Parts: sequence; structure tokens; C-alpha cells
Amino acid sequence: MSTVSPSVLQLLEDYTGKKIRVILGRNFGFEGLIKTVSSSPPGLWLSEAEAIVVRTTLANPLPQVVTREDRSELFINLESVQRIEILH
Repeated sequence: MSTVSPSVLQLLEDYTGKKIRVILGRNFGFEGLIKTVSSSPPGLWLSEAEAIVVRTTLANPLPQVVTREDRSELFINLESVQRIEILH
């Protein structure tokens, strides 16, 4: 049974084609364009994806991207996601 709410999937479908940042761990995540949203398994297909490393410091507590690496297209299972940010 999926722990991802159907309303979350519907909201993400509204952002298809938009650039997002998906944080999977404390310092690791991905950025890319939402290509499609899957309900079984719950996840996102990203195009133009990049693996990113984010860091915070005492002087700047907001997470900043410090490293990027091209990943092309990838699937991210939403059950392992900590945070999703829509980028403008």
C-alpha cells in the first residue's frame, strides 16, 4: 500500500514541465523538469536531471547547491523523498 497521498500526485501533475528540486537525504538530491507522474509505484520521471549536493552553514542556514552532475532522465520514488521544491 502506497503512503503517498493521491492529492500529492495530483498536485505534482499540475507542475508537469516545471523545474523542481527533490531532496532525498540531508545533503543529496536532484533537480530537473517533471516529465510525468506515476501512481504505481508513486514517483516522478525527471528529464534534464542533475544530481546535486546541498550544504548549509551557520552563517547561511538556507541550503545552497554546491555541486551538480548531469544525469539525463531518471525516476524518483516518492516514498524516499524528504522535500520537494518548485523552482521558478
